[in-house]
Amino acid sequence: MEIKVDSHRDSLDADEEKLPLLKGVAMPNEDTNLIQKAISQTFESTAHLANLLPTGTVIAFQLLCPVFSNQGSCDSVTRSMTAGLVILCGLSCFLSSFTDSFRDRNGDVCYGFATFRGLWVVDGSATIPPEVAANYRLKFIDFMHALMSILVFSAIALFDQNVVECFYPSPSTKAQEILTALPVGIGVFCSMFFIVFPTKRHGIGFPLSAS
Repeated sequence: MEIKVDSHRDSLDADEEKLPLLKGVAMPNEDTNLIQKAISQTFESTAHLANLLPTGTVIAFQLLCPVFSNQGSCDSVTRSMTAGLVILCGLSCFLSSFTDSFRDRNGDVCYGFATFRGLWVVDGSATIPPEVAANYRLKFIDFMHALMSILVFSAIALFDQNVVECFYPSPSTKAQEILTALPVGIGVFCSMFFIVFPTKRHGIGFPLSAS
């Protein structure tokens, strides 16, 4: 006795397996108003704030903050340690805004600090011509970027629950509203500033350019 296989039915089943699982299923209406879109865009921009800071500084802060603050349960000693960590990391973000890098003749990356006369190479392993070094001179926009970096790091610190619980263990309703809205406002303002006036420096802790 022979058993006939319905090849047509098998082909239909195979085609159905390739179709999306949610095809034909009514999806809920996800229309959003302008306020919801603005809030969503704001939080999305704030989530990328760390990209405007030195990577090593942000990672060090995120690793050390829970330890220094005892996960938010601070006493006088841990509160001082947490404050020192925030100040040191903020200072690192400020100073990193004045660093820059270049590639020597061998293609190696050399770092230095921007000065009013040019670029001062940190290790002194390479020298650049004065006319080239003049392109790395300090400008007014560098100080603005340094100020914005401190503000961005402040927003990152205020988003950290350990820092908030360490310095404000029992905030009032108004203080809680300020702690919630202030980092978002800083993030929006600084993100817009960096978009309109982007930095051209590739300093210590920042991504390098291809050239």
